[in-house]
Amino acid sequence: MYDCYRVPEDIAVRVDAQAMRATVFGIFRALGAPAEDAGHCADCLIYADLRGIESHGISNMMRWYVKGLKDGRLNPAPQCSIVREAPGAATLDGDKGVGLAVGPRAMQLAIDKAKQTGMGAVSVTNSWHVGAVGYHASLALEHDMIGFAMTAAGIYTPPTFGAKPLLGTNPIAVAVPTADEAPFVYDASTTSVAMNKVVLTQKHGQQVPAGWIAEMDGTPIMEPSNLPEEFLLLPLGATREIGSHKGYGLSVVVEILGTMLSGNAPRFENPHDYFHHFMAYRIDAFTDVAAFKTNVDSYLRALRESPPAPGHDRVYYAGLPEHERKQDNLARGIPYHPDVVAWHRETAEELGVEHELPPAPRNESESFDEA
Repeated sequence: MYDCYRVPEDIAVRVDAQAMRATVFGIFRALGAPAEDAGHCADCLIYADLRGIESHGISNMMRWYVKGLKDGRLNPAPQCSIVREAPGAATLDGDKGVGLAVGPRAMQLAIDKAKQTGMGAVSVTNSWHVGAVGYHASLALEHDMIGFAMTAAGIYTPPTFGAKPLLGTNPIAVAVPTADEAPFVYDASTTSVAMNKVVLTQKHGQQVPAGWIAEMDGTPIMEPSNLPEEFLLLPLGATREIGSHKGYGLSVVVEILGTMLSGNAPRFENPHDYFHHFMAYRIDAFTDVAAFKTNVDSYLRALRESPPAPGHDRVYYAGLPEHERKQDNLARGIPYHPDVVAWHRETAEELGVEHELPPAPRNESESFDEA
């Protein structure tokens, strides 16, 4: 996470992770979610906040879920069903459920299939936003499996050389278990940046960095700028010269595995639809688990201990900075914008949910209204 997404420390309200989780859990329960589903919803959102992924935590997403549950667009208690199945694969109907709860069911189904066949793959239709895909991929770690998760989400991005938005942010996550090192957890959109990060940057009064967005005619904006009223997101790589065709291609892969493989037509006419794909690889179907973890540890250690380039203090690998931020936030509390804490207090009290959130005055000039 770049600093432009973060709540400035001088105004941040630090909240104990368990106190916020209990509040979020209570809100989902009050809106009709069964305990297990409410637990997954809360865990996924707090997972993001603990790891510093504010764009997919409660700050930027909770209001969407609450609004969708209140107005009936989302089913708080989905009865997921398998609509097509093979020994190592399935398509799951999410029954219009919150993706935060449907995703773990699909990932567990992939894990169960991997236990039987060595690999499991599940595509999901008829669901909604899954939050941080890294959370779902990481559910495989405790089973000594490699987890994959991806979601076709939103329509904000034109193809390379194009001017019409036909692609989503379409993030991909891969989680790999380790012995002693922090797990490798790659979680990134196939656009230059997730839309929620653009929104957070604007809310924090920062300029949008070069290469994130394009004019509505598809022209990349390659210098820092204020966020225009209308814009397109650029594929990962920003321009063809620096690799946008690679992000574009990966985005199409996610559309195929999430959307078409779950039995749906392309999302051109339904940009608010979400489709997902989950996979689990049972490591001992390929090699010895202990040897695999030792080898992964050795590789990751070599990466983080490699000499940094001038101007940099150290080298990271995917998942390491988030792991370190999680340890700090567990110790000190998760930093939230005061308005975010105030909204959660008000929402919990409106729904009759007990909470232990600290007082936090609203700042209407910096209100985190729904994006």
